[in-house]
Amino acid sequence: MADTSDIRTPAQIEADIKRRREVLAETLDEIGVRVHPKTIVGDAKAKVVSNIDHTLGRAYVGVNRAVTDVKGRFVDEEGAPRLERIVPVALVAVGLVGLLALGTRRRKG
Repeated sequence: MADTSDIRTPAQIEADIKRRREVLAETLDEIGVRVHPKTIVGDAKAKVVSNIDHTLGRAYVGVNRAVTDVKGRFVDEEGAPRLERIVPVALVAVGLVGLLALGTRRRKG
């Protein structure tokens, strides 16, 4: 004898077809949204912004690390300036500014 549990009624078949049509319609709608030019442009913009944010974040960390390193060279653990390091750098800076000023005067004169 045949198993009657596999036999479906026309109403069950119609309900199954209706559900599958709804799922197919949702899938087609999703595909339509994904391939719409505005969606593609929006996704591209979001990716660019994300990459920029990532790059800026890495740059910030690098600059922050460099500033901390430079500060560590010119300030001791208590926050007091290290004059033995600041004075030579200041003298070099003043010397460079003086040389630039002399060079500018010679060209004008």
